[in-house]
Amino acid sequence: MRPIGSLFNPSSVAVIGASQRPGSWGNQLARGALRGRHRREVVLVNPRGGQLDGHQFTTALGGEVELAVVAVPPDGFESAVDAALSAHARAIVGVTTGLAAEAVTRVADACRAAGAVLLGPNCMGVADADAELSLLWGELPGGDVTLLSQSGNLSLELGAIARRAGLGFRRFASLGDCADLGPADLLEHVGRAPVVALYLEQLGDARALLRAAAALVDEGRHVVLLAAGRSTVGAAAAASHTGALASDHAILRSAARDAGVQLVRTPTELIEATRLRRAGSIARPAPRSPQLFKSWSHEPRPVLGVVADGGGHGVIAADLAADLGLGVAPPVDLAGAGERDLRSYARAVAALAAEIDIVLLSGYFGGYCVDEPALAEQEASVADELAAIGNVVVHSMAGSTATTQRLVAAGVPVWSAVEHAVAAVAHLAATRRPVPPAGTGDEAVPGGEPYWWGRFLLPKVGFPPALEVINRQAALAAAELLGYPVACKRLGAAHKSDDGGVVLGIGDPLELFATVPAAPTGVSYAIETMVGAPGVEMIVGTRRDPSFGPVVLVGLGGIRAELLADAAVALAPVDHTAALAMIDSLRGAPLLRGHRGSPPLAVDALADAIVAVSELLIRCPGLDSLELNPVLVTEQAAIALDCAAEAAPAAPATESGRATATESGRATATGTGRATGTGRAAATGTGRAGVGLDPWEAPR
Repeated sequence: MRPIGSLFNPSSVAVIGASQRPGSWGNQLARGALRGRHRREVVLVNPRGGQLDGHQFTTALGGEVELAVVAVPPDGFESAVDAALSAHARAIVGVTTGLAAEAVTRVADACRAAGAVLLGPNCMGVADADAELSLLWGELPGGDVTLLSQSGNLSLELGAIARRAGLGFRRFASLGDCADLGPADLLEHVGRAPVVALYLEQLGDARALLRAAAALVDEGRHVVLLAAGRSTVGAAAAASHTGALASDHAILRSAARDAGVQLVRTPTELIEATRLRRAGSIARPAPRSPQLFKSWSHEPRPVLGVVADGGGHGVIAADLAADLGLGVAPPVDLAGAGERDLRSYARAVAALAAEIDIVLLSGYFGGYCVDEPALAEQEASVADELAAIGNVVVHSMAGSTATTQRLVAAGVPVWSAVEHAVAAVAHLAATRRPVPPAGTGDEAVPGGEPYWWGRFLLPKVGFPPALEVINRQAALAAAELLGYPVACKRLGAAHKSDDGGVVLGIGDPLELFATVPAAPTGVSYAIETMVGAPGVEMIVGTRRDPSFGPVVLVGLGGIRAELLADAAVALAPVDHTAALAMIDSLRGAPLLRGHRGSPPLAVDALADAIVAVSELLIRCPGLDSLELNPVLVTEQAAIALDCAAEAAPAAPATESGRATATESGRATATGTGRATGTGRAAATGTGRAGVGLDPWEAPR
């Protein structure tokens, strides 16, 4: 195990670059170190000597030290770290900024080789209240929360916001450039904190991060994350629908929900959510109102009830809840009843709480003690009644008052902003699933044109027979073999339908004659059997994300996939239950389940396809992405009508750059052969499409 604990409770500390000059980093760090000198040995290093508060500087580091903080100019950083490692330092905090990337790599490698850990560089330091350790710029308010932040200055802002909110920190680490230790490493060393607040600009190994966070949540602790970059992530044009729909932040939202991590958007939200998690939390509501779920899906979702003392508060809360995927009961508007009888709040909430999973009381309650002191005692009594109900949260426009503080003390979460209240309920209501490990296999796959490579990878997910041709004569021969009607697709374009590259329902040779040019033009075409059954077009895809590893996506597909932007994404692989949950989370899920009298479609077959696709990147390191769009879901099967696969950047290309005819089912230009292994998937007795993968038929 790496000595990360030495960052927070060392037996000795050295500040390399200590300074007598007020306002300098070396001075701030030295003063912080000296505050704990009754607990540990403190060594202040400056080649020019000096003293601070009666403590003499040493010109060079001699003897052993457990933790070294390095705050020297960039050109002296490597030698300072070498000196610390020679003194058998187990942990090094790099405050120095402006280092060349090569120097950072050398230092990180040297620390790992010596069995030490490196925090930073370009970080603001560490602190631990229990160990009386304060090695940072300024001071953070004391408390019992752990704060991990990738930004030093933002840490100071978070400290200021926390101080105003009455919140403080037991442990703090500034991550900086994460040359060695990343957020996942630090999450395994958060001390006894009931809540961990994180600000991150780079997730690093995101899957490891979320697994570490999930372990904390499993212990009954809370993790709140502010991840920067929502507006710029994925700004580069994506070559496929999957890339456009499965943005990094969409993946993070899904994975954080699975791990039980609450995402927030601003520093104030981070502190507010952390404060409320620390003050008291409600258990995840167990659905108990099945009659209210019929309009949502076959899978019950937690329902939020709203009691408001004004119509506006109730409507806004209900809209926010619906936006976040909660079931919503019609809001109860007290319409001024509270002014006539304060106990009407408790009666209304109690009545709704008996039928609804969780109740939000939104509006003026909490403000009577301020605006009408004669009602303070009665309002306090009603607050006690609300706390006794159990499944209640409160939004009070009055902010912090004696009544709201009484509620918080009794374990009832109180928010001053309704959007924060509803977001917290949605987070608590989210269904978790284990964060899967990022396993890997070693199956080799051929390279080649994305369309035909996709056919090789998924011969049984539902491709109709298809033949590749390069001219009119070959196209006519292929159609004769397959039988009319056929579809003709021009290969090589990401959005073929947008520019006339897909022609469907070609019923005879004359129509096909007009579609394909007589002479080769350097472009090839796929001639496919038409699928005539009605259904809903979906998209199923997978790609290798640099932070999260393999992810899988399902959504409404076809040419409107990006326009509709109705997609669900998850870390791969997923099982059948998780695939069904992804499907049911879509706004368009009712189209598959039987909408307004239409027959239900083969949702299980679609789920099987999602499961199969989710396993591909795990098993095939040479594959970077695969997209099936559209996947036509009919009453009997899920049939993939188009596909594209891309190789991972490091995957070697085949000599010809194309898959062989037997691997991909590609026919010769003369159109005399039928594609092998790519026939339309037959529905089984349960209505599921076969999704076994020919190249990997060995038992799993």
